[in-house]
Amino acid sequence: MRVIPAIDLRGGRCVRLLQGDFDRETEYSNDPLSVARRFGDFAVTDLHVVDLDGARTGNPANTGVIRQIAGDSVLDIQLGGGIREHAALEHWYEAGVRRCVLGSLAVSHPERVLDWLRHFGGDRIVLALDVILRDDGTPMLATDGWTRTSEADLWTCIERYLDGGLRHVLCTDIDRDGAMRGPNIDLYRAILDRYPDLLLQASGGVRDAADLRALAAAGIPAAITGRAVLEGRISAAEVGSFRQSA
Repeated sequence: MRVIPAIDLRGGRCVRLLQGDFDRETEYSNDPLSVARRFGDFAVTDLHVVDLDGARTGNPANTGVIRQIAGDSVLDIQLGGGIREHAALEHWYEAGVRRCVLGSLAVSHPERVLDWLRHFGGDRIVLALDVILRDDGTPMLATDGWTRTSEADLWTCIERYLDGGLRHVLCTDIDRDGAMRGPNIDLYRAILDRYPDLLLQASGGVRDAADLRALAAAGIPAAITGRAVLEGRISAAEVGSFRQSA
């Protein structure tokens, strides 16, 4: 299983939000480049970077810091937040970003995203599908920085993209994000039961190496962790114990 450390950017700083709430922010560093370099010393192959300001407004922000990270890091960068146009994807690929992460747009403008998926290929785009579970367990998609719950469910959305070459899906259970409650392994198993060929990235709730081991045991290809590695709850040695492939 690949372990992917995460850096969330707001106002040029490395922060974490609790369940996407901008009023519940924890700042970890005012030097995100140094954080990226520290993660570069881990036995990992990828780094997940989120432009929180871009995700909130729909307009790219933190671009200077992101360019620095993409140009400096030895890791494959996947970037999300505020990417809305074809030219933006081209810009970030040219700047050294390996994969662009598309969230709300994948729900609101599927034809546009399908065109990009076919044009750039399934290895260059990640769909970030953030869910809120209904009482009956149906995973409903949330958009616009998790401020809106759409009428679309996770299964319908994934089905729409399969014929376009979809490979990478990053799924977050919003109730678990930043809450240190453990990942929703049942949700991720359900996704892979339906779509075993997806390179699924589990996100939200990872507290420690035991959670990572549980995800690996469930056959999850990749797991994103932010707060736990930033706070040292998962050490570099523990991250290195996982096979960095898939």
